[in-house]
Amino acid sequence: MTLLAFRALGVLAAVVVVLHATPAGAQLHAVPLVSGLDRPVGLVGYPGRPDTLLVLEQAGRVRVVRNGAIDPVDFIDLRNEIASGGEQGLLGFAFAPDHAATGRVFVSFTNRSGDSVISRFVRVPGDALRLDPGSRFDLRWPDGRRSIEQPFSNHNGGHIAFGPDGYLYIGFGDGGSGNDPMHRAQNPLSLLGKMLRLDVGVPDGHDTGYRVPPDNPFVARAGVLGEIWAFGLRNPWRWSFDDPRLGGTGAMVIADVGQGAWEEVNYEPAGAGGRNYGWRNREGAHDNVTTLPPFPQPLVDPVFEYARNAGRSITGGFVYRGTALGAAAVGRYFFADFVTSRVWSLALTVDPVSRQATAGNLVDHTAALGAAASSVTSFGVDAAGELYLVSYGGSVHRLASTDPPADPPVIPPVDPPGQTPQRPRTGPPVGTARPR
Repeated sequence: MTLLAFRALGVLAAVVVVLHATPAGAQLHAVPLVSGLDRPVGLVGYPGRPDTLLVLEQAGRVRVVRNGAIDPVDFIDLRNEIASGGEQGLLGFAFAPDHAATGRVFVSFTNRSGDSVISRFVRVPGDALRLDPGSRFDLRWPDGRRSIEQPFSNHNGGHIAFGPDGYLYIGFGDGGSGNDPMHRAQNPLSLLGKMLRLDVGVPDGHDTGYRVPPDNPFVARAGVLGEIWAFGLRNPWRWSFDDPRLGGTGAMVIADVGQGAWEEVNYEPAGAGGRNYGWRNREGAHDNVTTLPPFPQPLVDPVFEYARNAGRSITGGFVYRGTALGAAAVGRYFFADFVTSRVWSLALTVDPVSRQATAGNLVDHTAALGAAASSVTSFGVDAAGELYLVSYGGSVHRLASTDPPADPPVIPPVDPPGQTPQRPRTGPPVGTARPR
């Protein structure tokens, strides 16, 4: 690798910042929303319904929370379809951009065989708060199967989200065990250890349930699966887009759980597909197992990492774009560590030319948040960009502050029925459960 001295200096700075993070001011606190959940691992805001949130329970239930109360009837109950426990279970959930018109929702989980499934469902006709279990359609992958084989029970990843471009992104872990023994994260013919990008805006009768977008970075490269957006992930546990609707850049921020030494945060400018984040050849910004070469694409170091003296399993969050936490919080990236029950935020400074971010001004919010910081499995945001903490013990808290609220962003309306959001082309790629 080149620039080893520069990287080593950056690593030292990151460690010092983590160990001496600025204490959070008393103005940030957590407001209880609901409790009594069974091992919650995710939270999603309902588009166009500011009073409604959906909470994912690892065992397979999607619970409806309206005005701070849990509905007695689930959005959907998949417990009979799911292998749950350890790092398996219900792992991801996303509303399609055209949900108002089509009723489509996508769900990520491990099936009874322990393999990864991405399923499409639609709402029950006339009931916006229920999915029709009979509408299930499992995406079909390049090998013809409707699931992706997971060789081990850990490192499933499984988080899904629609990008600002209208495409579905899927983050899969490396398939498990330790140090990616089959080098899957660098294998161009494996979907494991990758970020995928799919066009799922296909007719109901489409055989596979998706198309490969023609501007995916490897779509014309022989010997590489066209679904791949980025290489070199170990176990991306929660990643998000900096929401342009709320004034964000559209960048993807990926938290990747480390092996034994480093937890990392990767920053990907909008449209910058084709990156290789280095695992297993690199852990964070450090050489790891190098007996086999990486996929021939320049390795991209994280913008932030922390060592095992600070935490042992990162939970990714969001770049904050709401108003309730005050103007000083806007543009900061919030994240946590599941094992050590710590919550931090980072300032991200984006270069206007390269569009790449640098991280700094780490703030430790753990003491201010109290019990809400315990075993955070996920963050969530509502329609206004306000931030929530999901704790594995069964609670959800909303973050709040005594600081004056920031000026509200101008939020475009939800697409009316019958309209599908346009997918702006991003141009050529830039650059050549869990719980733990």
